Amino acid sequence: MTSRAGRTLHGGKLAYAILVAAVLVSAFPFYWTIVAASRSNADLAQVPPSLLPGPNLLRNVEAVMEEADIGLALLNSLIVSGSVTVGTVLCCTLAGFAFAKLRFKGRNALLAVTVGTMMIPPQLGVIPLFMLIAELQWVNQLQSVILPGLVSAFGVFFMRQFLVQALPDELIEAARVDGASTARVFWSIVVPVARPGMAVLGLLTFMAAWNDFFWPIVALSSQNPTVQVALRQLGGGYVHDQSVIMAGTLLGTLPVLLVFGLLGRQIVGGIMQGAVKG
Repeated sequence: MTSRAGRTLHGGKLAYAILVAAVLVSAFPFYWTIVAASRSNADLAQVPPSLLPGPNLLRNVEAVMEEADIGLALLNSLIVSGSVTVGTVLCCTLAGFAFAKLRFKGRNALLAVTVGTMMIPPQLGVIPLFMLIAELQWVNQLQSVILPGLVSAFGVFFMRQFLVQALPDELIEAARVDGASTARVFWSIVVPVARPGMAVLGLLTFMAAWNDFFWPIVALSSQNPTVQVALRQLGGGYVHDQSVIMAGTLLGTLPVLLVFGLLGRQIVGGIMQGAVKG
């Protein structure tokens, strides 16, 4: 790291020790998931439990496949989370651009109403929303989970704040002088500038949609589940088989790690860009 004076700054031993400790603490839950998924229920009941992976991972994964249609659940979650992520990123970037750089009557009032909806508990809308999808005959269909999540007030506010800082007015004015329409300005100027913020919003949205349990359990059934609904069926019986539950949890976590790996560079770039501009 280089300071403004051109000198290279190095972290001390204490700083590296704190970073290593933070990484270990953050990674331990995922490591324990791997350990628990590869052992038997009896191994997990031992005191103290073993901290090394065991030989039962494939057996527990097979048990997950037998107890729940995890393959269909993974596919459904990918469809739902991918659709919600694409829709949210696109719609929120459009709305954020409008609130940040376009001038129209009632802009501040609409933004205030949009932000104000974040204070309304989502549980209050479950009954009317279910009545609506029942009227449309969408119960137990994926569109009942996808469409309500295609835009979020948080995403609109997030992209608006990002574009206020990252998008200079001079770029838009220059494009207007060249005869570019609003749509051309959005696709040619706003989207490239907003890419780091879109990546951050995309990851947050994907994780929220992937981990959502409350609305999918209401709108979907065990015959057409998402991952979180399917995990509810695991480890049944008088004594819950924790190793099978953890194996299913491990399978449900891997796609999130893959998405983070794909978007990690953009996310770090967006954070660093925000830090420099701040």
